[in-house]
Amino acid sequence: MNTPDLRQLRHFIAVAEQLHFGRAATALHISQPPLSRSIRDLEARVGATLLARTRRRVELTPEGAHFLEKAKRLLAQLERAVLEVGSMAAGDGGRLRLGFVSLADYGVLPGLLKAYKLARPGVDLALREMLSPDQAAALSAGELDFGLLLPPVPGAYLEHIVVQRERFVAALPARHRLARSRGRVAMRDLAGEAFVMAPRAIAPGLHDIVARLAARAGFSPRVAQEAIQMQTVVSLVSSGLGIAIVPASVANLGRRGVVYRELADAHPRLDLWLAWRRGALGVAASEFVQHARRIAR
Repeated sequence: MNTPDLRQLRHFIAVAEQLHFGRAATALHISQPPLSRSIRDLEARVGATLLARTRRRVELTPEGAHFLEKAKRLLAQLERAVLEVGSMAAGDGGRLRLGFVSLADYGVLPGLLKAYKLARPGVDLALREMLSPDQAAALSAGELDFGLLLPPVPGAYLEHIVVQRERFVAALPARHRLARSRGRVAMRDLAGEAFVMAPRAIAPGLHDIVARLAARAGFSPRVAQEAIQMQTVVSLVSSGLGIAIVPASVANLGRRGVVYRELADAHPRLDLWLAWRRGALGVAASEFVQHARRIAR
């Protein structure tokens, strides 16, 4: 059995709706003989009589009625797909899948999403909060279009821009001795404290910056608690289970029972990347990168 072509489907739908070959031919702007041949060829291809013809009338057979429903649905889906692809090519439609670490939600993410949705309201944004290693794997597998993640990220398959660069602050329980002063906190003053930190396997860049700051101050952090998400780190601090060195934007959480103090020690900043697979970007994705660049500046 040979699959019918789209021209034959359109011919059949026209005859089935008119139930008259002459009127269908006029509507299709063709003569009646090639229309008749097209219908006969279609019936040969599907292996069934679709139209019962007499000299006085044309009627749909049961097989023809069933085929008419399927043919109309197929053409409607095709037309919809053409419109959607055209919209995507113009950057007015489609879907972008974005992974993000919780840190992005306290800083660059809300403004980026707002600016992009104002510019491209027809593009759907599918957001997933994910750890940086999981985002890197999802980008590699083609399961994400973009990732807002913390470096380092393995793989030469990614391109990136820095969208957020943060200093660090000390997060202290409200009743902590150092919380009473509004001045900066020196790392040496934190020697002997219980630390709440993210595991190095999850956030090596963040973990190593804190460890190096402590080493320069002459001690190694005594890790009392580990937590994957920044909001959990801050929650543990508010419970009095330890202190933490966190990116400054975490203060936007507004957690009660926690105070934030700037660090007196010079320290490197923490970068947040917008990353994507190396290669060509579509119109909608390219504009997303442009918005991210503007917000980063």
